[in-house]
Formats: sequence, structure tokens, C-alpha cells
Amino acid sequence: MGKKWVIKKHDYDAVSSLAACLDVSPLVAALLIARGYKDEEAARRFINPCLDDLNDPFLLKGIEPAVARIRSAVANNEKILIWGDYDVDGTTGTVLLRKALTCLGAATGFHIPNRFTEGYGPNKEFLEKAKNDGYRLVITVDCGTRSFEPLAWAMENGLDVIVTDHHLSDPENGLPRAVAVVNPNQEGCGYPDKQLAGVGVALKLAQALLGDGVSPVLMNEFLEIASIGTVADVMKLTGENRSIVSLGIRELVRTRNFGLRALMEVSDCSSEMTSLHIGFRIAPRINAAGRMDVARHVVELLEATEPTAARRFAGVLDSRNRERQKMQQDITERAMLEAMQSDDNRFVVVGGDGWHRGVIGLAASKIAERMNRPAIVLSIENGVAHGSARTVGDFHILDALAGCGELFLQYGGHAAAAGLKIESGRIDELRRRLNETARRILGEAELERVVEVDAVVSSSTLCLEMLDQLACLEPFGVGNTKPVFVTRGLTLRRDPLVMKERHLKFDVSDATGKRFEAVWWDGVERSKEQTFDPGCGIEVAYTAEANSWQGQKRLQLVIEDIRIEI
Repeated sequence: MGKKWVIKKHDYDAVSSLAACLDVSPLVAALLIARGYKDEEAARRFINPCLDDLNDPFLLKGIEPAVARIRSAVANNEKILIWGDYDVDGTTGTVLLRKALTCLGAATGFHIPNRFTEGYGPNKEFLEKAKNDGYRLVITVDCGTRSFEPLAWAMENGLDVIVTDHHLSDPENGLPRAVAVVNPNQEGCGYPDKQLAGVGVALKLAQALLGDGVSPVLMNEFLEIASIGTVADVMKLTGENRSIVSLGIRELVRTRNFGLRALMEVSDCSSEMTSLHIGFRIAPRINAAGRMDVARHVVELLEATEPTAARRFAGVLDSRNRERQKMQQDITERAMLEAMQSDDNRFVVVGGDGWHRGVIGLAASKIAERMNRPAIVLSIENGVAHGSARTVGDFHILDALAGCGELFLQYGGHAAAAGLKIESGRIDELRRRLNETARRILGEAELERVVEVDAVVSSSTLCLEMLDQLACLEPFGVGNTKPVFVTRGLTLRRDPLVMKERHLKFDVSDATGKRFEAVWWDGVERSKEQTFDPGCGIEVAYTAEANSWQGQKRLQLVIEDIRIEI
């Protein structure tokens, strides 16, 4: 089925006024206003992020006792263990915090748990090993907010714990026992920006610890790492996150970090960097490490002290990513087939025996995107299912899970994504109750497949110069999506070219003969109900990007949807 196109309306007087004040094109001014930056001062701050935009770290609840305990540990030569999550957010946060503690002279180690044998968050077994190895303080990164039993054991057995996290707390049980919990989303925290990633919280702790000791060079190194984790964790790129990512990306192209440089080289993005490069090239290779069980290699890569080792670790991550891609395609196709055949009409819950747990989250994302339904994909083994949940629109996935929390062995996450563990015999009950919840919240209007169009753009406007003008709106991501345009009056010059059996490439032109290249990712599947004959008139909803090939740069339209003009 085609999507509904919702085209935003613009106040052209306001657009003209703002464009003149900022000396930007009317298109950029219209996009700024549509994103809520209507006055000159707000718009200037948005397009010119700076370090002064970062909030005072001491506004975070719990950060003062955390800083005091860490400084005490450093003064007394206590060993500090950093316990990071196995995803990009957790591993980058681990590297950032280790770098900050090293600057203080601390003796640190780190642990990234095995996704398959240990699962998410701290566990008693390794905490006990850490205690026996002489550690007296553990700092979590991107985890720990719901780790009640392991942290209680630690505190009772002389192992202090500081939790740094951004996930939502358990509304019934509150917070775990710890020296301090540093989490902008905990109850009673007045921190002005609740959207920090786990690595963002680690950055704030580093700022609080080092104070004036954060040199410009060191801060840039922190921001490089924090930008990757923030984008990869799909956090909103507004407020403080926008500043972190914008400033970090500027530094990435000239990074001195051997590991980052090697990773950028294998990802083919060493000459330029945007949030999309991070999201689609850098982050998947880092995430593949945790998904395929070599997450500690990420820390070793980013801490590499010479190029040879960095290239070796980058090669490992690149290889694991290729393995992940093959496995992801297989599991996603199987999950999608089951989802299309299921009776779930509001919330999709599918699973299979032995499905690789490292890719079920990616499969859930694909189902949610394709079907415009919240989705859970489960991997079932020995009577227990591990699942990943993804949402659509404003549907709060963690609240939905909390509504049937007694069914789970374990669950946690945030509004957009969550993880869970459940006995396989309870899956049918989970499916029934989640669909009941979704039917109360999601009406037909919410489930309608919609393309939000930022502006109608004439074909004469389309050029590389337009992309240069739009660059001031970077970084794009959640909360600041890449603008979607519509151009009408185009003609298909020849049959679409099928690429890799999945994607479509179009050669189109306007009434003057001006030609454009357009690609439709997964277009074979998405265009099943449409027939494209050479010479037919079309209108296209798309995002615009530069496609570089053999030293040539040209405009490329990335299709969101197509309509055949009658």
C-alpha cells in the first residue's frame, strides 16, 4: 500500500524574514521554523552549536557523591573496574570514562559482558571475581539501573558501585543499592536534558571529575567518542546531544585516535563524516562486535596505541560485521514472513528457535518500520525466550512492557527500545496483552503509513549547492530528521535497474530534460503494487544526498515513496 503524504505548510513572510536575518536560503529558513526555531537567536544557536551549550554536569542528581567516591579511590590507589554494556553506547562510554580516570592517575580495568553467557548488566559471578581480583569500586556505563540483586550483593560484600546510566528505572522498585546513581531519568533529577545517551552521562561524569583539567584537546577526544555512541543509540539529536554530536563529528575527520582512524578507513568514510556515516557505517561495525561476541575488541581498538594493532582490531570488527549482515538478512526475512502471517493487528510478537540473539533487535526494527507496528522479535532456547522490542511513533514501548511486567524474568529499556527475557510458555499471553494495550492506544490514524514532507521543491532547485545550504542543519537523526522533499512533474526515462535483487535505481528527468539519479532501498519489496513503465510521469518523495564515485560527486535522490502521475 502507498503511504499518505503530509506536506507541511509554511508562513512565507516569516520564512523570508528569518532567511534575511540569518543570511540563509528560504528553504533552510523554512526548515528551521518547521523544527521550532522561529526566532533569530534560537535559530542561530541551532545552526552554530558550541561548547557553551553543554550543561553543568553538577546539575545531575548523584554526581557529587560519585565524584567524591572516585576521587577517594584515586587518592587511596584503589583499583576501579568499569562495567560497560556490549553495544556501541556502552563500549564508547567505557573508553571515554577510562580515558578520564587515566588522566586522574587511576588504576582501572574494564569488563564488557558476553551477550550470550552473561546477558545485560552487572552479574554476581563476575562482580565476585572482580572483588577477588582486588577491585574496590565498580562504575557501570549504560547499565545498572535495574540490576537490583547483583548490586545489593556487591554493596553487602565490600564492593562499592556507582551506576551511570540513562535507562528508565523500575517504577515499583526504584533504584538499586549503590554509592551513587547518575542518571538524568531517575526520579528527582532536575537535569535539563533527559535525552543523554549512556556515553553522554559518562561524558558529564568526566567533565565533573576533571573540571578545569579538561583541555580543549582532551575535550575534543571525548566528544569524538561521545558523538559515535549518541548517534548509534538513536538518541534525539536536539539540545545537548546536538552539540555533542555536531562538535564531535567536526573532530572525527582529523582524529588522532589510531582506532577511530582505522575504523573510518575500513568503513570508507575517512574523507568526510556526518551522522549518517556514523549510523550506517561506523556504528554497525562496532555493534557487530557485541552482537557476534567480541565486544571487548571495541575498547581495545579505541585504546590502541599504534596503527598496526588498530588496523588488526578494525579488520576483526569489519569481518564480524559481514557475518552479522548475512545472519541479519536471514533472521529478518524469517521474522518478517512470520509477522506477515500473524494475526497481530496492533503489536507484532514473533520468534523462532535458536534465532541469533545478536540480530533480533535489528529484525524488530525492520518489522516495526515496514509494518508500522511496535514489534518484538524473540530467540527461543531451552524454554526461555530473549527478545528485543522496537516502537513506532510515540508509542512508549517500556510502558507497554511494564503493563505486563509480571510475565517477564527480566526487562528494561526506554521509550523507543527495550530488551526482555520470558519463559517461552508465556509468549502467547504476552502477545495477547500487548495487542490489547496497543489497541487502546493506537488507532487507525496512528497506524497509517505516512510520509512527513518538509517542502515541495521544484526540479530547477535540485543541485549540489542545495546540499551545501542544508549542511548547516546537520547532524540529522531522531528529533532532527533529514528533510524529506517532494518534486513533481518528473518522467521515468527507462525501466528501473534492480540492484542486488532488492533495490531499485531510477533514471528520471524533468520537463527541460534535466536528469536525476534516484535510488529506492528495498524498492523491489516496497513497490510490489506499482508498475513503472518508461515514459510515465511520477512525483517523488525523497531525501537528497551527494553520491561520490571515482572522484565525481553528484546529487542522488533517496526515495521514500513514489506516485505515478495520471
